[in-house]
Formats: sequence, C-alpha cells, structure tokens
Amino acid sequence: MENSDDEKDGVFGNCMPKELSISLTNGTKFVDEVLRGPSDRCLENFRMDKHAFYKLCDILQGKGLLRHTNRIKIEEQLAIFLFIIGHNLRTRAVQELFRYSGETISRHFNNVLNAIMAISLDFFQPPGSDIPPEILEDPRFYPYFKDCVGAVDRIHIPVMVGIDEQGPFRNKNGQLSQNVLVACSFDLRFHYVLAGWEGSASDLRVLNSALTRRNKLQVPEGKYYLVDSKYANMPGFIAPYNGVLCHLNEFVGGYPPRDSRELFNQRHLLLRNVTDRIFGALKARFPILMSAPPYPLQTQVKLVVAACALHNYIRREKPDDWIFKMHEHDNTLQMEESLPPLEVEPPIMQVESPALDIAFDTEQLEFSSQLRDSIAGDMWGDYISDLSTM
Repeated sequence: MENSDDEKDGVFGNCMPKELSISLTNGTKFVDEVLRGPSDRCLENFRMDKHAFYKLCDILQGKGLLRHTNRIKIEEQLAIFLFIIGHNLRTRAVQELFRYSGETISRHFNNVLNAIMAISLDFFQPPGSDIPPEILEDPRFYPYFKDCVGAVDRIHIPVMVGIDEQGPFRNKNGQLSQNVLVACSFDLRFHYVLAGWEGSASDLRVLNSALTRRNKLQVPEGKYYLVDSKYANMPGFIAPYNGVLCHLNEFVGGYPPRDSRELFNQRHLLLRNVTDRIFGALKARFPILMSAPPYPLQTQVKLVVAACALHNYIRREKPDDWIFKMHEHDNTLQMEESLPPLEVEPPIMQVESPALDIAFDTEQLEFSSQLRDSIAGDMWGDYISDLSTM
C-alpha cells in the first residue's frame, strides 16, 4: 500500500461533480447509477463514455490484471481510480463517497494504476509512414513539412517530494515539478512519454535521455518532429530559426513575414501548437496533473504515464467526446497570412542557441540546417509567387 487515509482530508481542487453534494449512498450504488445513466454522465464522472469504460474493464480483466473481489467489482475499482484522477480528489473525499476505508481506496487505486501501467505500451503507437492529413490537406504546410510526423515538447507537472529531495525538482520558476517530455501526433495522440525527470533538468538533457534509453523515442528514418527554441535543430528534430519572430501574436497583430525565416517560423509555430492543445486536453480530463498529489514520487511518475495512455485509449475509442472537441481545433490554425502593412517595423525576438548535449557529427548537423533552409526557401518562393498573383 503506497498511501492511506492519513493523507489528510479534503480535495485539491473544485472538481467534485455537483450531483455528489446531494446524498452519500455507497460506492456500488453510485457506480451502478452512473453506468445505467446517459453516457455523458459517465464521461463527467469517470472521464470516458460507457462503451470505453466497459471495454477497458474487459481488457484489464482479460489480461488478468484486475479481478472481482467479494466486495468490489472491477467496474467499481476502475471507477474509484478514474474518479480520483478525473476530479483531483484526496483519499478521504473519495472514502466518504464510496463508503470504504482509506486503506481499501488506496489499495484499489494502486492496483488499477499498476494494471494500466502494465498495458500502457499498447496505447502508444509510433508514427507511421503516411503524411499526416493535417499537413497533406493544408497548402501552408504541404509539401514543405511532408516528412514531419508530429511535435516534441515538455510540460512541467507539479510534484510533491520530501524536503531533502526538493533541490533538483525546483524548476527555474522556483516551483517543484517533474520535467515530462512528450512526442505527439497532429491528431492529438501521444507517441511517446518520458516522465520523472527533475524540474531543474535541462530540456535537451531530458531529450538526450529519451533518445538513448532502452525504451527510447524512435524517429523513423527520413522523418522528423518539430521542436521549439528550447531544443537545437538537429537530426530528427527541426527547430525554428533563432533571432527571428517565433510568437504567434506577433503575426496576428498585422506583421507579415519579411523573409523566408520569418515565414518558416510562423508556419512551424502553427503546426507546433498541437502540443498546447494536447496538454490542454490531458489536463482537462485528468486535473490531478495540475497539482501535486500526496503520493510517493514513483506513483506520481506513473500517474503521468497512465494519464497519457488513457488519453490515447479514449482518443481511439471515442475521438469526438466533448473534451477532445474543446481542444481539437485551434482558431490560430485558421489564421490567414496577412498582407504587408504600411510603415510598420515588427519587433524581433532574440533567442540564444541551446547548448547541444546530444552527440551528432558536424556533417549531420549541417544536413539538418540545410534541410530547414531548403524547406524555408521553397515555402518563401511559393509565398512570393502567390502574392504576385493577388
């Protein structure tokens, strides 16, 4: 058992569904009522619709990872886990709803977490060889980014550790966090997740770990991910140009691209904002990731991976649920590239080149630089040609 009801009363956030403030029955009756009700009610309480919920129960049971007990069926065990991570609750709050001891709640929470971790790799699929439709069907991105398979970025997830361990986990903003690296597709699916690095670890150091560990981030030959300026432009990863515009609001304010590098950065950013949307969907579904839960560090790390795996599972089973719909399309992707304004001098953002921790030879780095220049040049040539015909 990794935690108990000694972890103090209360909740982390204000995510308890309104219906639960009425009367407290027991866990079995509550779960049965939710699962007999409309699918939206299951989504609200257990963060996935009924079809996905029952199918996940079948998968976990079929693989021998969960089993019914004399008191608690698999459906209720999964419901307890999803209710905690989907509403950011502590053990005591869930204990009062389900009418079980803190020890029972904690035991089933950890059992389900470990069961999901055991099948998590089944839900992470590497990128395929096809051109993503988000690129293929948009003339701003195709054919320039035809070999791009997604985006890589990091997110800092709040973490709770002992006083003696806090130093390495304190990030540059002074907050305790774990530095989590993810690779994702443009249709909001995680390809890869690496959790557990201290918040003070450099982003390139975490990426280096992802590329060299046994279960490593795989970049298909001839393909690449988009990364932001925290990372270097290197084989398998294309970063924006340093020292030029790279914030979207500087473009929507009326500033057109002045050269190939600015145009490249604009479209690079439009594609790369998929990481903001996938992080938004993940945190909206599982708000426990937005504050540090009082679990052992290893459990906190597992929670990140399990949440991403469940995100992918739900995306596969119910890609159009309301949480995904909220984050699937971003208005910035509909932005039209502006025509040149009169007598406006746009600001320039200076960004230092990150120190490269990963070993690539000069020839490899030069090829990556030439590839980016080639994309930018082709893009700029077509852009100027289109302007001349307007």
